[in-house]
Amino acid sequence: QVQLVESGGGLVQAGGSLRLSCTASGRTFTTYAMAWFRQAPGKEREFVAVNLRSGGMTDYADSVKGRFTISRDNAWKTVSLQMNSLKPEDTAVYYCAAGSRGGVSRDGYDYWGQGTQVTVSS
Repeated sequence: QVQLVESGGGLVQAGGSLRLSCTASGRTFTTYAMAWFRQAPGKEREFVAVNLRSGGMTDYADSVKGRFTISRDNAWKTVSLQMNSLKPEDTAVYYCAAGSRGGVSRDGYDYWGQGTQVTVSS
């Protein structure tokens, strides 16, 4: 069993930055792919970024490439999302996810955090 707790959301002006963090419980953190998804009002939950098992490979949604960076610290069981050059369309609830399959689909993830709100004002 894995529990995920996100932090770091908030309100920021367009062009600004935020850093989200997700802390995991459980002993098998290094075996999971860790990802961030987001869900805007009235929209489906969508993939943002993934950091594969401790090998360090990452993947990003086209909409955030070059602006967001995902990283993980296996010693502290955390995964972070550094978000720069934020845009109003980045406004959403951001969810941390852990899964044995990973990938860009929600189906690849077995555990989810409660979400943290990110609001970008224009």
